[in-house]
Amino acid sequence: MHNVRQISEDSWWLGASDRRLELFENTYPTPDGMSYDNYLIMDEKTCLLDGIDEGVSRQFMENLEFVLGGRTLDYMVINHMEPDHCVVIPQLVERYPQIKLVGTTQTFKMLAQFFDFDPEPHAVRVKEGDTLELGRHTLRFLLAPMVHWPEVMVTFDQLTHTLYSADAFGEFGALSGNIFADEVDWEQDWADEARRYYVNIVGKYGPQTLALLKKVQSLDIAMICPLHGHLWRRDFQLILDRYAKWASYTPELDSVAIFYGSIYGDTACAADILSMRLAERGLRNVRVYDCSKADTSELVSRAFQYSKLVFASATYNMGLFDSTRVLLEDLSSHALRNRVVGVMENGSWAPKAGSLMLEQLEGMSNMTILEPVVRLKSGVKQSNLDEIEALADALANA
Repeated sequence: MHNVRQISEDSWWLGASDRRLELFENTYPTPDGMSYDNYLIMDEKTCLLDGIDEGVSRQFMENLEFVLGGRTLDYMVINHMEPDHCVVIPQLVERYPQIKLVGTTQTFKMLAQFFDFDPEPHAVRVKEGDTLELGRHTLRFLLAPMVHWPEVMVTFDQLTHTLYSADAFGEFGALSGNIFADEVDWEQDWADEARRYYVNIVGKYGPQTLALLKKVQSLDIAMICPLHGHLWRRDFQLILDRYAKWASYTPELDSVAIFYGSIYGDTACAADILSMRLAERGLRNVRVYDCSKADTSELVSRAFQYSKLVFASATYNMGLFDSTRVLLEDLSSHALRNRVVGVMENGSWAPKAGSLMLEQLEGMSNMTILEPVVRLKSGVKQSNLDEIEALADALANA
């Protein structure tokens, strides 16, 4: 049975949600599942914009056949070649042998890597600014390399002023009928998942994302249609402003997030004491995270959100406690920068965590590391309380 929704003139949402999915890309937890969006324009020529993941391909095929209503599929625009959007391409080519596939030169190189069929008889290669006439609808293509793969482009429908934005402006989470952001309390229920999605999927490629935003701002947009999550038909600045911050590594909150890795609780105790001292100095929205319990994707997202970060770690096997090490490595690989940072270390006989954290942080761009470094030896002592007070002052005044 079909499950579709008309979104604008001649244009349909064909997507589906996989509520069984627990790990997106087998890495990022999706407790609420994942949505996969794609779109069909019914004009003199029919045009599908992107495909879908194998897990929900049956629903997609039923949706596609229903909206086509017996017509053939003339075009498929491939904005992004990642398998969660393109695994159905061989089935589409088999079912609609006259189909034309529209993508960049890099797209067709990847097609040959993923699949065994010959794409050349179907290939329509496009470059920046090229257009495709469907009848009343004219599609214009804008390249967006490394947002977040090299072949990525976005598509602008000049009739409906709809931007089909590939993986930009997406979210984690399944949809439930309300496919538009204005049909839900997006700020309360979805903004955090939009950040967690951007930071972990695209976050390393801030300059490339800013380049795409510059192109987008020149368009007269009436709707944004991403490949995951809600569609936007109003209040565009809610998502565009956040992307501008995330892509430029500008924090959303001027406050402190504390991330600790603790074995027996002493490092955790120091982190909690620091949070209380910060509250006493008037800081609001201070957050404390146990790196061993919270998922790394959530911690990375919060690090992008906050202006000031504190890393507290026990020394473990002459190295960093595992969860702290993983977090710092992930932040480095996602190119986090422009933060004020405090450090707290613990070690019972050979403290190493502090120097190792500093080494990681100094390798990141534009990180302001505060003094003092709080140095515990096993438990929290009076001398440590004095250091914690000093660090709280430095954070409050930074």
